[in-house]
Amino acid sequence: MSSEPAFAPRRAHSQRAATCIPGRLAMPLELALLAAAVALIATGVSGHVHGLTRAGIVLAAIALVASQGFVVVRPNEARVLVLFGRYIGTLLEPGLWWVNPFTVRSREKVSLRVRSFQGDRIKVNDASGNPIELAAVVVWRVVDTAKAVFDVDQFERFVVVQSETAVRHLASGYPYDDYTEGAVSLRGTTHEILDSLHAELQARLDTAGVDVLETRLTHLAYAPEIAEVMLRRQQAEAILAARKTMVAGAVGLVEMALQQLEDTDLIELDPERKAAMVSNLMVVLSGDHAPTPVLNTGSLYT
Repeated sequence: MSSEPAFAPRRAHSQRAATCIPGRLAMPLELALLAAAVALIATGVSGHVHGLTRAGIVLAAIALVASQGFVVVRPNEARVLVLFGRYIGTLLEPGLWWVNPFTVRSREKVSLRVRSFQGDRIKVNDASGNPIELAAVVVWRVVDTAKAVFDVDQFERFVVVQSETAVRHLASGYPYDDYTEGAVSLRGTTHEILDSLHAELQARLDTAGVDVLETRLTHLAYAPEIAEVMLRRQQAEAILAARKTMVAGAVGLVEMALQQLEDTDLIELDPERKAAMVSNLMVVLSGDHAPTPVLNTGSLYT
């Protein structure tokens, strides 16, 4: 099955580190700026020096604007920065940082934690046309915040929709059961199916900067309207397989018994009696019930 994505953004973005200053360095500068502004204003007012007062006010305004540049990043969280509609980088390291203060209204939080999506049971026809029900769980996380924010609309909803689409596509591409030996099926070759689902889903979610960590089928069954019929079919196939095993074993035991009789010269059987013995042994060894013993009081031929 193809794992190529069927869509691509008009302009793809790529995550890059934002230019920033550690908060431990920027905070003292901010406090010093505020202190200087207060000192200028106080000196200007007390000495009636309007120039100092105006300079202090300007310095206070600059300090106020600069204070908007402080941003706190928590563990397993990222901040995507946009300046005048242009992506300028992402903050990934936790802590206190100072960035361009004009990005204050464009700092989107993106969680980098591992998340899981438990899909609902969906009904779809498998490759053989049989209606089946299946559900899957997908474990994922964001690895490229720029793609998640700018290349798709609501990346969390995007993950849900694409996961359900991939599960439907997977179910329609394989039969539920492997009625021919060596065939790939949803029930018989679990590892191959999950690898195929993982590859297709990863190809679909690369556009959103999402890494698929694990995929699992949590439910797989025939639809209720055919479940009873398919159960009888499976039972019949199981009985047939058991019969084949029993017959193969019985034939081996009969061959061994005849060979030992010939080797020991305990009794010599003509072809007719040998055929009768084979028939009796096959009935005894392959029957469903215990045989009823019959005591022969005559000779071997009567």
